[in-house]
Amino acid sequence: MKILISAIFLSALTAVACAGERPNVLLILVDDLKPALGAYGDKTAITPNLDKLAARGMRFDMAYCNIAVCAASRYNLMTGSRATSLGIYGFGVDFRKPFPEAVTLPQHFMNHGYHAESMGKVYHIGHDTYADAASFSVPHLSDLVIEYLDPKSKPDGILTREEGLFANQGKVSEGKLRPRGAAWESPDVPDDAYADGRVANEAVKRLRAHRQNPGKPFFMAVGIARPHLPFSAPKKYWELYDPAKLPLPTIEHAPQDAPAGAQKRDGEIAAFFPVPEKSNGPFPEDLKRKLIHGYYASTSYADAQIGRIIDALDETGLAKNTIVVLWGDHGYHLGELGIWTKHVNYELANRIPILITAPGITQPGSATGQLTETVDLFPTLAELCGLPAPAGPQPIDGISMVPVLKDPSARIRDHAYHCFQRHKLGRAIRTATHRLVVWQNPGKPESTAEIELYEYLEDRIERKNIAAEQPAIVAELRAMLDRHPQPRLLGRASR
Repeated sequence: MKILISAIFLSALTAVACAGERPNVLLILVDDLKPALGAYGDKTAITPNLDKLAARGMRFDMAYCNIAVCAASRYNLMTGSRATSLGIYGFGVDFRKPFPEAVTLPQHFMNHGYHAESMGKVYHIGHDTYADAASFSVPHLSDLVIEYLDPKSKPDGILTREEGLFANQGKVSEGKLRPRGAAWESPDVPDDAYADGRVANEAVKRLRAHRQNPGKPFFMAVGIARPHLPFSAPKKYWELYDPAKLPLPTIEHAPQDAPAGAQKRDGEIAAFFPVPEKSNGPFPEDLKRKLIHGYYASTSYADAQIGRIIDALDETGLAKNTIVVLWGDHGYHLGELGIWTKHVNYELANRIPILITAPGITQPGSATGQLTETVDLFPTLAELCGLPAPAGPQPIDGISMVPVLKDPSARIRDHAYHCFQRHKLGRAIRTATHRLVVWQNPGKPESTAEIELYEYLEDRIERKNIAAEQPAIVAELRAMLDRHPQPRLLGRASR
């Protein structure tokens, strides 16, 4: 009996010691960031800080969001549930409506002794969508996503269309009643004149406070808004690029034989001037070049703010025991296929950057081709920190990528799954070489299904729907798709 009691006591002491050594987590969320980084081979991007972050840990080369919509994608991250499991495909639906007792990623850490905090754009706030107070130990610190400093950017001097939507002022359907704001601006101002600079200031301040007053391990979520439209960034970041040398899209038409309903024109980009509110074809070259310039300038601005945060992590000594995750909520089109922004099922809208640095686990400068989804981050972080695997009550669709972090050649998933809701629900399977999209509303006859199949052996641009030419591959990928649960029907579609 004494031996048993001693063993139990020793086990308890060991558990306490391990809890005290649990790593911190710094989760950096970047809005609209596709893999337009030097570390991903983008020859245009000037992103020295993110490139250095990639060099410290593992770069995921085949990472995908679960839906190319800001609000819904962030729900995927926070719940570990795909959009088809939550039934949320756009804005205006709280994930706690279908799952009121859901345990989110930061909540899971709080439940196991962590202090959880957030600042910037973490949950999507706007378009009738709100933050989740239960996810954090202290109130969320929000800041602006739509922000103008130049009076010419809002000539009417009143709340613009997107400012109103992001402020949750009025219904989404009323958004077009307001004037449009500028698609870009480049004033000569300090970094913290815009929200991302202020958010970086706060993150630095809190990291220093954690170092000076160590207590519980922390889970810190920092949301960076740029390069989301409008491309509002200080002048010095615009000056990093020569507009004449920026890459322009080469394929500006829909893939051959693709369903008409799978395409996108206008949408979010049309909420800003001088973009045409209705376009019948490619934008003029000067407009395309300016928008692409704005995206890269905004990415460099975001890179600089993230660099300041990582520098603070190093200066305080916290980096030695802090897992850092960089995640983009979805990809982005810059005129390719005639599409701007996101909200489609194509490659460029769904492929995302994921960088993970886990002290003692990841090897510096490593990269993996393992297919990975947003929902995988929840179980991965739990395992890295010695926490129990998440168990819901919401569906947990992700799997831990810790084996891949330890061995980049490990393969534990043979496809990534994502979706988008438009005229029909389009569910997609992405393998190492192909993507299948099945557009079909649940419960509707098979005859209503529209099929897309694309091959990605040469590049990441869809040129021709080859579903009719490759029935065997369609059948193989549909069998994969059929293994997934039937989609839940609940939420509003994206705009």
